[in-house]
Amino acid sequence: MTLKLTRLVVAVFAGLLAAGGSALAHPHVWVTMKTIVVYAPDGAAVGVRQAWTFDDMYSTFATQGLESKQKGVFTREELQPLAQVNVESLKEYDYFTYAKENGKKAIFSDPVDYHLEFKDSMLTLHFLLPFKAPVKARTLDLEVYDSSYFVDFQLVEKDAVVLANSPAGCQFSVGKPQEMTKEMAQRLARIPPGQQIPENSYGAQFSNKIAVKCP
Repeated sequence: MTLKLTRLVVAVFAGLLAAGGSALAHPHVWVTMKTIVVYAPDGAAVGVRQAWTFDDMYSTFATQGLESKQKGVFTREELQPLAQVNVESLKEYDYFTYAKENGKKAIFSDPVDYHLEFKDSMLTLHFLLPFKAPVKARTLDLEVYDSSYFVDFQLVEKDAVVLANSPAGCQFSVGKPQEMTKEMAQRLARIPPGQQIPENSYGAQFSNKIAVKCP
């Protein structure tokens, strides 16, 4: 693993590696997510709202040592400094979210409306990624993945994708990541602790694809 990625994990994932050791195989962090494409009254897509729920191990380490009025319970206000570190650190990695409008790259602005929620011992990061310019396109393609496959993203089973206030006739389809094969698992297991995956685009093979089509 590169020093830059290690720093990201320390910042964004609250010292998971420092606390859990570096002997874990890829991926190290698991996220289940829900994606909402947000539309303006004029029919243009204005942003993508994400809700990422982290696995219990990350959630435990991320909240370890955080002060709270009630033990084991964290309010939105108490978690806000950690939420800010998350979104600021993820900027370098494009928030693991990529978009194309009519086949051309769509640019996001910095996240807004971000906060962390702690429920059932799990942390969920909520944030809205606004498009730099409103998107009026017949096709909008979204992908969410970590190219290094350090973080594994999976869509939730129910209502994983929502088109909020979309024009009449807009529809979406979902392409889920391929299954991890035995050969892939063995290949990842052979990577020594602390070493980066050779191909930086490896995680793209496990991307979550959302294709939106509008009249």
